[in-house]
Amino acid sequence: MLYLFLHKLVRLTCRIIYRVHVIGLENVPKNGPVLICPNHISNFDPPVLASTLDRQIHFMAKAELFKVPLFGKLITQLGSYPVERGNGDNNAIQQSIRILAQNKVVTIFPEGTRSKTGVLKEGKTGAAQIALASGTPIIPTAIISNYRLFGPVWIIFCKPIQVENYGTARELNEEVARLVTNDVMEAIRLSIQNAKVT
Repeated sequence: MLYLFLHKLVRLTCRIIYRVHVIGLENVPKNGPVLICPNHISNFDPPVLASTLDRQIHFMAKAELFKVPLFGKLITQLGSYPVERGNGDNNAIQQSIRILAQNKVVTIFPEGTRSKTGVLKEGKTGAAQIALASGTPIIPTAIISNYRLFGPVWIIFCKPIQVENYGTARELNEEVARLVTNDVMEAIRLSIQNAKVT
């Protein structure tokens, strides 16, 4: 109930203060488990991204955010869950797999942190490991914006990456996880490179 209310409020707010353009919405399944992997350029990425989909998104977010009074409780109620960055957080991985097993949508920023320059960083393999373990398709997603007031925000949902196409992928092989991650980041890079945005 809270998510639906805030979702409508954020969607309306985003339409007022930004010019949000969405490409490839048809690539996001309307049901079943989905793992969305966007680039990360701003703290505004999560709410703006969530405003573009009718399905609820569960965000994996850095653990420090959950220690902020009131805000931590709010994002927990909205379906986000913490990850300890730097080390492979098995609890966060298992939580992601449990959520996906309920046919829900999880969003993980594979870069692990914001890019202050906007330059795409190397992706970490955690999201790919989760997709491989759960058999969940990944939707590489490009976010393009400088988040200036009344400026444009482009959200580009790429075609799904099906992990079963990677042969031995389901074995949680680190080498295969790196291959999947590289393909995700390349899809994002190409979308940013080829986007004709104004």
